[in-house]
Amino acid sequence: MHIVDRRLNPGSKSLENRQRFLRRAKALVKNAVKKSSEGRDIKDVLEGGEVSIPLDGMDEPRFRREGGTRDMVLPGNKKFIEGDILPRSGQGRGRASKPGEGDSEDAFRFVLSRDEFVDLFLDDLELPDLAKRKLAQAEGEGIHRAGYATSGSPANISVSRTVRLALARRVALRRPRPEQIAELEAELADCDEDRRAGLITEIAALKAKARRIPFIDPIDIRYRRFETLPKPVAQAVMFCLMDVSGSMTEHMKDLAKRFYMLLYVFLKRRYRHVEIVFIRHTDRAEEVDENTFFHGPASGGTLVSSALQAMHDIVRSRFRPADWNIYAAQASDGDNFGSDSEIAGRLLTEMILPVSQFFAYLEVGESDGNAFDMPDSSLWSLYERLRANGAPLSMRKVRDRSEIFPVFHDLFQRRGKQEKTAP
Repeated sequence: MHIVDRRLNPGSKSLENRQRFLRRAKALVKNAVKKSSEGRDIKDVLEGGEVSIPLDGMDEPRFRREGGTRDMVLPGNKKFIEGDILPRSGQGRGRASKPGEGDSEDAFRFVLSRDEFVDLFLDDLELPDLAKRKLAQAEGEGIHRAGYATSGSPANISVSRTVRLALARRVALRRPRPEQIAELEAELADCDEDRRAGLITEIAALKAKARRIPFIDPIDIRYRRFETLPKPVAQAVMFCLMDVSGSMTEHMKDLAKRFYMLLYVFLKRRYRHVEIVFIRHTDRAEEVDENTFFHGPASGGTLVSSALQAMHDIVRSRFRPADWNIYAAQASDGDNFGSDSEIAGRLLTEMILPVSQFFAYLEVGESDGNAFDMPDSSLWSLYERLRANGAPLSMRKVRDRSEIFPVFHDLFQRRGKQEKTAP
């Protein structure tokens, strides 16, 4: 039985052809998705959209004969052979240097669905150093061999088991062997008339019995059977620490929230049951729900140590480091009360970083100028000193919305086992 999938997509092409195209042009489409996402809002990422790839990525693979001698008849053509590009008169393709001159290529525009867009954007992202310290229960499903069955798909037929059962049945029913019948027929050719009639009757009876007992019967056929069983996966928790103090302007808070919204989409899309803990702080910290974290108003002074202390207390009470992979992402404008820096540094070096798999710090600034031109804040200088002493910290600065996607991708891109996180 053959099943042909003829479901249509927005481009009116069969789904299988669409998926084959995406696999072939995946690298080009991924680059186009990243460029397209830089100018989008976070919520727009989930809506899919149109991307453009160069036409040279549309070439179909084909076999070509190289070398040798061939005889060809090309009626009416003495100049061109297969593969030559024919010049076009008039205006060139795409944008040219002058009207009617030059050569360029139009972009191929391709519409991606919401799921395709998000999957391609998150394809090479992952939580760094995800160690399977303790396996959670029933977090996923895996395929497991579960013996044999008398029915199933032809692709799952167990030939060895089927032949073995057929042989056992033939032996039990005493099915005549072909060699036995051949011996009697050879004896029949040389026997006398008295013995001939008996041999003919015996041979006919054996052949009739062989026809009644088939070589392979449907009751002999066995199929390999598979069952889905719970597949354990690693436990992980992500702490989102956001500064909402009075020094954080609306623009800075918007940048921080966009980063966390993208992080939220990434975790929910790539990992089935990763815990997310939202902590926001001014001069005091509190654990809040998702809605309050992204939309609740707040203002006040700044004590970064309050957020770090809250994270430490939650880890100690709910997430044993021996059982959980612990991650943290902190966003702040870098301002902190002067005497608090020493407390924050001690909390990081003694309590937070020793039990964390990854700690990312995002410093947000005003939109005027480049992120690399931002002066070092007190918090940035503190983290720089800690990182210089070997602390596993990743630090980035952003000033504009368009910088959120590249920075996020840089922080969470898939890395080799021996490759260290870039500073």
